[in-house]
Amino acid sequence: MRLRYLHLSDPYAMATQSKIEWTDRTWNPTVGCTKISQGCKNCYALDMAERLKAMGVEAYRQGFRLRILEERLSEPLDRKKPTIYFVNSMSDLFHEKIPHEFLDRVFDVMARTPQHQYQILTKRADRLAEYFRAGRKPPSNAWLGVSVENRKQGVPRIDLLRDIPASIRFLSCEPLLEDLGRLDLSGIHWVIVGGESGSRARPMDASWATRIRRQCEAQDVCFFFKQWGGWGADGKRRSKAANGRMLDGKTWDQMPAGFQLTA
Repeated sequence: MRLRYLHLSDPYAMATQSKIEWTDRTWNPTVGCTKISQGCKNCYALDMAERLKAMGVEAYRQGFRLRILEERLSEPLDRKKPTIYFVNSMSDLFHEKIPHEFLDRVFDVMARTPQHQYQILTKRADRLAEYFRAGRKPPSNAWLGVSVENRKQGVPRIDLLRDIPASIRFLSCEPLLEDLGRLDLSGIHWVIVGGESGSRARPMDASWATRIRRQCEAQDVCFFFKQWGGWGADGKRRSKAANGRMLDGKTWDQMPAGFQLTA
C-alpha cells in the first residue's frame, strides 16, 4: 500500500476540541485505517470519513484510505495551554503501514511539548510492543492504551501493553461486546468502559460493565464509564443522550492521579 503525504489547509486539518468525554482535544497526524477485529465492525471513524469525503474535505478525498498528514505534526507545538490530546481519533497510530520513522517524529513532538499529555490508543498491540521493543522509550507525557472489546482479540493485548514502560497504561473497553471475565490489571492505571453508539450499535449488558468496575476498584485502578451508547442499562434501544452515562446509580469519571480535563 502506497501512502500519500499530504499538506493541508482545510479546517479539518486542525486539532479540534473533542466531544469525547475523557479527553480535551484530538490530534490526527494520520487518518484512515483498516478493520482488524470485532470492535472495528461499526467503526465511527469510517462513517465520519465518508461524511467528510462527501463534504469535499481534502484529507478524506479517498474516504478512509490511510494517509500520513505531514503538516499536522506541528499542531501541538503551537498550543501553549496544557492540554490532553487523544492522538489519532480518526486512525490507528500503530497501523502496520505507518513507518517507524514517522512514529519517531510523532513521539518527538510529544517530547518537545511537555505541557501536554497524549493518549494513544491502538488495537495493534503487537506492533506497539514491536516499536518499543527496539530500544525506544515513550516520553513521560505519553499515555499508551489498547482496545479490549472482547476476550479472544482484546484481552491478550493487555499483556503486550503491560511490558511497555509508559507512565500511564490504559484500556478502552469500548465497544464492550461481552463479559471479559477475570482481568489481571497489574501495571494498568486506567480503564474506560462504554457501549456502542450509532444505528448499528450492539447492546452492552450492565453486568459486564459492573464486573469491570468492581475489578478496577479491587485492584486500585481508575475507572471511567463513558456511555451506554445506543442501548440503555434496561436493554432498550434509544438515543445515546437519553441513555446517559450513569452506571450503578452514579457517574464514573476517574482519571489517573494528577490529571483533569481542561478544555
